[in-house]
Amino acid sequence: MNGFGKWMAAFSLGAVLLMPALASAADTPAATVQPGGAAVKTDGQSAAELGLLIGEGSGVTADYLAKGTTRIQAAIISLRLQGKLEAAKAYEGADSFADANLAGASNRPILAFLHGHPEYGWAGEGANRFNPLAPVSSQQLYKVLLETLGYRSNADFAYKDTEAFASGKGLAAIAGTPTLTNAHMAAALVESLSAPTAMGHPLFDMLQKEGVLPATASLPAGERIALRHDAAGDAYLADGKGLTLYYFSNDADDLDACQGQCVANWPLLTADELRIPAGLDPADFTVVTHASGVKQWMYKGWPLYRFVKDVKAGDTLGEGVGGVWFEAKPDYRVMIGKSAELGSYLTDSAGRTLYYFDKDTPQTSACTDNCLANWPAYGAAAGKVPSTLNAADFGTITRPDGSKQAAFKGYALYYFVKDTKHGDATGQNVGQVWFVVDPAKFSGTSAGQAAPSAPAEQTGKTYHVDIKDYSFGSGPLTVEAGSTIIFTNFDDMKHNAVAVNGSFAGPLLAKDESYTIKLDKPGTYDYYCQPHKSFMTGQIIVK
Repeated sequence: MNGFGKWMAAFSLGAVLLMPALASAADTPAATVQPGGAAVKTDGQSAAELGLLIGEGSGVTADYLAKGTTRIQAAIISLRLQGKLEAAKAYEGADSFADANLAGASNRPILAFLHGHPEYGWAGEGANRFNPLAPVSSQQLYKVLLETLGYRSNADFAYKDTEAFASGKGLAAIAGTPTLTNAHMAAALVESLSAPTAMGHPLFDMLQKEGVLPATASLPAGERIALRHDAAGDAYLADGKGLTLYYFSNDADDLDACQGQCVANWPLLTADELRIPAGLDPADFTVVTHASGVKQWMYKGWPLYRFVKDVKAGDTLGEGVGGVWFEAKPDYRVMIGKSAELGSYLTDSAGRTLYYFDKDTPQTSACTDNCLANWPAYGAAAGKVPSTLNAADFGTITRPDGSKQAAFKGYALYYFVKDTKHGDATGQNVGQVWFVVDPAKFSGTSAGQAAPSAPAEQTGKTYHVDIKDYSFGSGPLTVEAGSTIIFTNFDDMKHNAVAVNGSFAGPLLAKDESYTIKLDKPGTYDYYCQPHKSFMTGQIIVK
């Protein structure tokens, strides 16, 4: 690991998990932060403990949860919920789907059982084919779960309205996901346990009554954190009732910044335990002891709050209030911190202060060698920004070694190595050339304003393709000739983008990694993900 990597690892441990906050007053004890640990449980863990997911080899591991869910897997789990799996395994009927040989030998009796019993929700995909290894969408899974609950397709709900009907029954955790992973499957299974059956009883009670779950089993405890989507389609965190969770900019400087009437208007998220869905990392959840003595949950170093004026699921009335309250999103590129001394300033997604170097010019960093060792480059190239900021102001520059560095209005952003805990801004005014970035006031450096404007790094527009949930997004992307396209992977599974005509072939991208191409020639560029080419495709149309 290089020096910057070691620094970031130490910084992450100290600043996010174990950091004390600055006291808001001399007689107020400093807030203390502790890892969430065993108090944070994923849906994968809950599903495994209840026996709803079995996993493979070593059980329900992170690798297993990251894998795509196939139709045969989903069918097996639905049969388990309906108490029919053992009967399906022992089925001896000869008639089956034409493509049953695609499944393993142990699963072929199950396919024959499903072929003979379409009432269990798996009638195949036409032409007497089941397509057992094909991926599963949230719409398909929710249809089967609704039928498990006793609701009838084409009677109680139409297939096209599956997800809307499911939402009314409390099934919405994975809605809109075109290609499921086993982690998504776990989330849907766990939320379905509390859903009402057509008889009016929770599914959990029915499963216990029918012996699918042991009498000693209990529903997963704790506050459920959900991922919802706002009007712009951006994901944000919500509580178990669907009420939006928020960050407070002032917490960047003081974790006890919200007290008194502030807490009355912005209630703290408190719970003995948390349950989190697919796509969220348990390590990102920590607990802070608020000045009031209450244990408050944090996400990525930011305390979490509700807003008193949000009264129903989906309300986001607290977004942007006072320029300091923002939806808690899992994919911020930057956040806004605020303090009495510094005013508003940019931080990274975990609240670590960012700086600019007054000797830099647009698109060019003057900080190299020993300077860079003390002022590490901030590298985040993708993600959301708070609603009060302009996303177009954020981009990247290319450093002399070819690496990318995050930039604001064309100027590079940096950390300071002596900032060791959340809220530190010890780099402010160092050498009278290092400063925090006030997004409302920053218009460039002294060197940048004195020098001729540097040419833009790239011509044409820049477009982003976010790789999420085993998909390149919906529909083709239309761009102008000369445009730059940045592929960024947000999945835990590695993906790439390979053009059918050979014009580009990206490397396999780990989570949060990006790959950039430039397309100068008009035409249609079909592409696919090499490991998942059977279903993961996209198209770029260059005008």
